[in-house]
Amino acid sequence: MKLNVKTIVTLFLTLIFGVLVLFKIPIPDLFTEIYRLVIVFYFGTQVQKLQDRLEDLEKEREEKENGK
Repeated sequence: MKLNVKTIVTLFLTLIFGVLVLFKIPIPDLFTEIYRLVIVFYFGTQVQKLQDRLEDLEKEREEKENGK
């Protein structure tokens, strides 16, 4: 599994968020906003990667069908 900076930052912030919740420490509003933005960005890019891969597979399938 390849970990890039985006993944490491997301995991780190998730760990911090989990610790704050676990120990019932009040979560600052700024941290909540930053965490929300990072999560949306992370999963948004993951969905886009999946979408691109599905489109590539569809094109490959169409090329194979047309080439027969």
